[in-house]
Amino acid sequence: MKIIIGTKNKAKVQAVQTIVSQFYDAEFVSLAVPSGVSEQPMSSEETRQGAIHRARHAFVEGATMAFGLEGGVTLVDGQLYICNWAALVTKTATYTAAGAQIPLPLTVAQAVQNGEELGPVMERYTKQQDVRQGLGAVGIFTDGLVTRQQMFEHILLLLLGQYRYR
Repeated sequence: MKIIIGTKNKAKVQAVQTIVSQFYDAEFVSLAVPSGVSEQPMSSEETRQGAIHRARHAFVEGATMAFGLEGGVTLVDGQLYICNWAALVTKTATYTAAGAQIPLPLTVAQAVQNGEELGPVMERYTKQQDVRQGLGAVGIFTDGLVTRQQMFEHILLLLLGQYRYR
């Protein structure tokens, strides 16, 4: 089974490998592909579209399935929340699922709403490098109890469940 992952982000790639390997003997290939959305998706809908685009761009001849994972933010009752979506694409179907959402602190939210991308804002906020490749904002704001990889792992289980149910 050949699995294509539409990203080079370490947390996302590791999430796919960890979850899919529990169910299938697979060869994994990660590709840098476009999301087709803003660098910083600003709604749940835009984040979902980014995941779908990544999965569809990653699906190549010989692949069994391709995954697209996208992180973004969404406004709920005036509060900016982290949101995450993933998509699984096969030759005949597209499956999508979303993950947990938590609010961003006001200083981080304001910077993102002023046009900055969450990743660099988090690096400045935490004084750490490559936050999006590691804990992610969700890991920072849950004190490491839920990492970015783990959050995507949950979404991937939702996707594989849909795929297996078909």
